[in-house]
Amino acid sequence: MNSKKSGQIGARFIVYLTGLLVMSLGIVLLIIADLGATPWDVLHVGLYYQLGLTIGTWSVIVGIVILTVASLISKEFPKMGAFLNMVLIGVFIDLYLLLPFMQTPSSLSGKILMFLFGIIIYCYGMGIYISAQFGAGPRDSLMIALTAKTGWKVGRVRSCMEVIVLIIGWQLGGPVFWGTVIIGLAIGPLAGKALPQCQLVTDRFLASMKKQVYTTIGKEKDRGVS
Repeated sequence: MNSKKSGQIGARFIVYLTGLLVMSLGIVLLIIADLGATPWDVLHVGLYYQLGLTIGTWSVIVGIVILTVASLISKEFPKMGAFLNMVLIGVFIDLYLLLPFMQTPSSLSGKILMFLFGIIIYCYGMGIYISAQFGAGPRDSLMIALTAKTGWKVGRVRSCMEVIVLIIGWQLGGPVFWGTVIIGLAIGPLAGKALPQCQLVTDRFLASMKKQVYTTIGKEKDRGVS
């Protein structure tokens, strides 16, 4: 029984880690394209401009603050998935930014292409990591806590969070441009397409992994009987 459970946890973690890697790549592409980033990354880049450190480090620091606030509101200790999300995304962002070929394209067409790829990769990365059902990230944890506390709809809470963060990041000098508006309009519909597709693929992957575990256990039992 334990081997089955650990097998599924291991498989889910592979999916979860893959999703965070993909989503982090999308975040970096959007930042490097220099046409506007997501509201939270506008904040992270703004803090980096004003106070130094790295963008990934600020992603982690902001995540710690958000998790603390979410815990105080919900009166619950954050789940392990939230900590992993917070730390790994920050690390992955900095690692991607260290790659020598991660440079802003010189032409506008190149920037637009990188920006479009960034949005798509970001949404599918989000879909992959969420499909693993390994726990919500800090920002999602805060959204859930505020929704429960205020009784507002999720969309209203998330919109308020994004607007407040965007204003703060803009005041700090973060990269707000027409791309930021496009991100705000496009992520919802794209994520709506990506999430069920990623969930379907993940469910099939987990089912195949579970089947392999059952097959292995069956063979071991047969050997024991023989």
